Amino acid sequence: MTVKITWLGHSTFLIEGSERILVDPFITGNPTAPIKAEDVECDVICVTHGHADHLGDAIPIAKRLGVPVVAIYELAQYISGRGAEAVGMNFGGTLHREKSSITMVPAFHSSGITEAGFKIDGGLPGGFGISMDGHTIYHAGDTSLFSDMKLIGELHKPEVAMLPIGDLYTMNPYTASIAAEWLGVKTIIPMHYNTWPPIKQDPEDLRRMLEGKADVIIPIPGHPIAIE
Repeated sequence: MTVKITWLGHSTFLIEGSERILVDPFITGNPTAPIKAEDVECDVICVTHGHADHLGDAIPIAKRLGVPVVAIYELAQYISGRGAEAVGMNFGGTLHREKSSITMVPAFHSSGITEAGFKIDGGLPGGFGISMDGHTIYHAGDTSLFSDMKLIGELHKPEVAMLPIGDLYTMNPYTASIAAEWLGVKTIIPMHYNTWPPIKQDPEDLRRMLEGKADVIIPIPGHPIAIE
């Protein structure tokens, strides 16, 4: 079955198949977002870590739609305390839903909860392997290159990976190209770049580095990418 992946700017993606899964819904305040937070529809929300450009609008969207937010345990406790439904999990665990499964994997980054003034433990940052309709998609979250990406590729065999390339806070195009090879993915979608000047990058650099090795799809905000 076809799954559609729509970039909503920065690290925000809507993955649509038998379910609609929203990842890192930073929409309000995101200069690259093509829609408003109140217009988003989804069945479940995944949040990789507590920074404002990832937790974003997760809580108000979850409350409006009555859908759960999936996050690492400590962040889920914070979200629940703010009145939204939350499912806490941890690395290596899988949340089995009726029409999808969501596995949390590590990321190398920081994870304080920005809106709590960094006074509340946000747990560890992570990424997600999302399986739905015969496809497995890896959203790396904010991360540096780390050698266990080889293990993620071996265990979960993602066919698509969203990888950050903005540098300064995450990988850059060169290290993301290494990650792509370690993961063994067919398709790469770059993310977390060009939102603001400090993370300005040319995604064509990643495409050139992976020529003949993987298909790099440079996303356009609001335009779905079909995964057959």
